[in-house]
Amino acid sequence: MASTTAPVRRQASALLNTALRQPKVTATRTITTSTKPPRPSQQPRQPLSPQCLRLQTRRPFSTSPSRPAVTNPKANQRTGLFSLRSAALFIGTGAALVFYFQYEKARLERKRVVEMSKGYGKPKVGGPFTLQDLDGKEVTEKDLLGKYAIIYFGFTHCPDICPDELDKLSAAIDILNEKAPHTFKPIFISVDPARDTPAVLRSYLSEFHPQIQGLTGTWQQIKDTCKVYRVYFSTPQDLKPGEEDYLVDHSIYFYVMDPEGDFVECIGRQDTPESAAGIILEHIKDWNKEGKSIDRTPLGFRNEAVRQTVQKRSSEVGAGGVANRVSAPA
Repeated sequence: MASTTAPVRRQASALLNTALRQPKVTATRTITTSTKPPRPSQQPRQPLSPQCLRLQTRRPFSTSPSRPAVTNPKANQRTGLFSLRSAALFIGTGAALVFYFQYEKARLERKRVVEMSKGYGKPKVGGPFTLQDLDGKEVTEKDLLGKYAIIYFGFTHCPDICPDELDKLSAAIDILNEKAPHTFKPIFISVDPARDTPAVLRSYLSEFHPQIQGLTGTWQQIKDTCKVYRVYFSTPQDLKPGEEDYLVDHSIYFYVMDPEGDFVECIGRQDTPESAAGIILEHIKDWNKEGKSIDRTPLGFRNEAVRQTVQKRSSEVGAGGVANRVSAPA
């Protein structure tokens, strides 16, 4: 065993000694640098493909494209196809169109009512009547022609409705005197002739506008007048002769008649003095547009005191009262 391993050891020792006697070799690496800028490539850059562009606009871990950054501050004021300015213009135009169509609708409705009130040349509301004024003078429907007539049916013992409506009429008269003077006649017709004598009616109307003209008559005359104007009124059935404490049920409307005696409008409790005067002024404007004339002769007054009262009320309203909120007819 010892004889076989000895040659192997000698051979290994010889190889080791030979390796130790060889010179050492050191490996080196040289890096060269230059101060000149690199030359651009002679080959043109190829544009990115649509697929690459789509990849660049996508966010990591997302399948939807990323939103572009906003660099213009004014862009925040726009939403879609509309800006704040265009939206305001759109709203203003729409409001103007709505107002115009509502005005035209109301005007056409007034015209339709006027046409419907005329049947075969005769008015369905209004007609012949005979009454007396506060001086006992006879008054008929012909005395109302030439001007717009504003007729109200009531009675002096009315607890609340008639006074409220006459106050409204008085305020509307002030407006009309300022915007369209001498174009109308306000009339109060009593539906209670038993108690509303000329003296009682004169005292009652003195509490309201002095231009309101009072009319009364016999019970039959009042009944006939209410019939042609389609006015409802009734007294208690069990009323005893000479009894003074009772109420009269009646219609609560102002009947507006044009200068030719045709019915044109009803003004109810829902109307204000401004709206009531505005309705009449609109009819006057339409009348003027048709080229028709209105008698503008000033109405006579019972005495000088009444005339001065009317002038004083008109001057107070014209100086800055409610009439300035209603436009005059063209």
